[in-house]
Amino acid sequence: MIFTQIIKRELQIAMRKKAEILNPLWFFLIILTLFPLVVGPDPKLLAKIAPGIAWVAALLSALLSFERLFRDDFADGSLEQLVLLNQPLVLTALAKVIAHWLLTGLPLILLSPIAALLLSLDIHIWWALVLTLLIGTPILSCIGAIGVALTVGLRKGGVLLSLLVLPLFIPVLIFSASILDAATLHFPYNGQLAILGAFLAVAITLSPFAIAAALRISLDQ
Repeated sequence: MIFTQIIKRELQIAMRKKAEILNPLWFFLIILTLFPLVVGPDPKLLAKIAPGIAWVAALLSALLSFERLFRDDFADGSLEQLVLLNQPLVLTALAKVIAHWLLTGLPLILLSPIAALLLSLDIHIWWALVLTLLIGTPILSCIGAIGVALTVGLRKGGVLLSLLVLPLFIPVLIFSASILDAATLHFPYNGQLAILGAFLAVAITLSPFAIAAALRISLDQ
């Protein structure tokens, strides 16, 4: 099936360019490592501010990885071939988003135990962080892919990309922070988690159509 072949292709290309995949992860770990050195090693203080630090680090790491989503395909002309594939461009866009999340979002979740150790997180707060990353990072990939598709043909699209996508990330950050605050206070957070899940459902459903339309606009320029 073409859909799964595109995902495999993206993973294989990423394995050949490991630096582009590892740089955002190193950036994530560097932020988590340096922050305790700045604010001090007090476990109570770290536990209070750590969830927000982890999410900001995850967001900045995602921004570092977005530009390569369609850049190489546009540069070597394979993006036009992807558009002409014998499957809807919407499915191609969804496959690219899934591959991007597997390469960037999933590793952040796997690194979350290290974040919990560095930031002195309790087990229930760490679990809430994992849930927010599991639901929130795919939303970041969906939104980021729309921005990349709009700016892929521009020479200096990195700054414009940040200006486009950062305001759209704010609802995800707000509800993720609300979940983590509730977990810190030992309050239930099922409602906030359900809203974040609704955001994910909307993003997965609608973003491939927006990405496909943006790619056509970029290629027509």
